[in-house]
Amino acid sequence: MEMDCPLCGTVLERRADAVYFICTKCGAYVKDRKLYLSPEMEKARYDEHNNDVHDAGYRIFTAPIVRTVLGHYKPQHLGLDYGCGPGPVIAKQLKDRNYRVVLYDPFFHPDEGYLDNQYDYIFGCEVFEHFHRPKTELHKLLRLLKPNGRLLIMTHIFAFDVPFDNWYYRRDPTHVFIYTGQTIKYIQGAFGLTLERMDDRLIVFKK
Repeated sequence: MEMDCPLCGTVLERRADAVYFICTKCGAYVKDRKLYLSPEMEKARYDEHNNDVHDAGYRIFTAPIVRTVLGHYKPQHLGLDYGCGPGPVIAKQLKDRNYRVVLYDPFFHPDEGYLDNQYDYIFGCEVFEHFHRPKTELHKLLRLLKPNGRLLIMTHIFAFDVPFDNWYYRRDPTHVFIYTGQTIKYIQGAFGLTLERMDDRLIVFKK
């Protein structure tokens, strides 16, 4: 069955392996749709994660997003933790500093009231690689983001420094869309964003 890239719409023909395609336009590694988990299996996988708000190691891991928010925004600004999961560590750290952060997660915080706000900043930590429809998700998030607002994405960029089939990130069965530097540059151009930061873990776009 033919499959199009869910970000740029290119017909996917080149394969990285038996599980992933490589998009020749945006450079993303896209999981074969036939191998997606069911929603029940996906949630069961997330239930195994231990994102404890009191876990010092995870607080260190998420520190780049926290530092970026604190460096650009004040407590009166409104943020969205998109895909916050069962343990919203970043939001907890910000709320401890009296920041206002709305939570949303389709499995753990499914209240769609978040759609009624406009946000100064939106962040997703280890979320964007799970998007079945990244183009749709990006359009939605950018509609919710105020002009000059920032979209902070924490995901592991595939940098070709190890063979893809041996890379730990592609072995997670819930990871369906993996980004490369080419993918980030495509998003910048296609959505008219300013790329303020890109390293192997954190991407910061300004609207």
